Amino acid sequence: MKLAIAGKGGVGKTTLAGILARLLAKDGYKVIAIDADPAMNLSSVLGIDQNTSSKIIPISENYDLIEERTGARPGSSGSVFSLTPTVHDIADKYGVLGPDNIKLIVMGTVKFGGSGCMCPANSLLRALLRHILVNRKDAVIMDMEAGLEHLGRGTIKGVDAILIVVEPRMQSIDTANRISRLAQDIGIDSVLAVGNKVRSEEEKNFLNDALKKMNLPIIGIIPYDEAIAKSDMLRVSPIDFDPNSQAIEAIKSIKDFLMRCYF
Repeated sequence: MKLAIAGKGGVGKTTLAGILARLLAKDGYKVIAIDADPAMNLSSVLGIDQNTSSKIIPISENYDLIEERTGARPGSSGSVFSLTPTVHDIADKYGVLGPDNIKLIVMGTVKFGGSGCMCPANSLLRALLRHILVNRKDAVIMDMEAGLEHLGRGTIKGVDAILIVVEPRMQSIDTANRISRLAQDIGIDSVLAVGNKVRSEEEKNFLNDALKKMNLPIIGIIPYDEAIAKSDMLRVSPIDFDPNSQAIEAIKSIKDFLMRCYF
């Protein structure tokens, strides 16, 4: 199962990605969690300690690795570099081991969208994502950036499904609509929505009505949960802080649905 988690900034996609990864790992699956969001907060949600997290070098900033694999150092002008670098060992060598044996790979900030940029770092990241999504047999959960950059040129074409996290707010709905259209344009047939931070029946109905008009299936509603906010303040993974909180229970149901569909 290869899932990409998308949505407007601040809707809770990193929280969903991290908890889904932990739940799958607790079920005994080998899980690779990919942090493709420049904010790079996935390690905290996974429960990786701050000392370890602070030492992580994103792949896009590991200039020695990029030069070794592509033949060119980022920033060097006029360099010829490989568009098909060797990447099969990067996840195991450079991934950070987290709780429940999750392997975290932090991609860092490189533009994949319409900027037209092609550079050694871009070449390496594209090849690495393609390898993980197509060739690896692990369960993969990718936390995407707030915008639509990773969808721009089909970088994540190998995913089984995109989960769009949506708040009961019109800006979040509009972003979900754009992501859904772009995902379909690059051939991803399974585009699903998850409602998050829902405080009332009115907000739940608002989300259901709005997403129905977009023909975007909603596979779960996660209620607003103070335990999530408290765990963030303490820098503790939500699943370790309160494994039976309302939000965690809702995400367990979402995980069960996804397992029925993709495992």
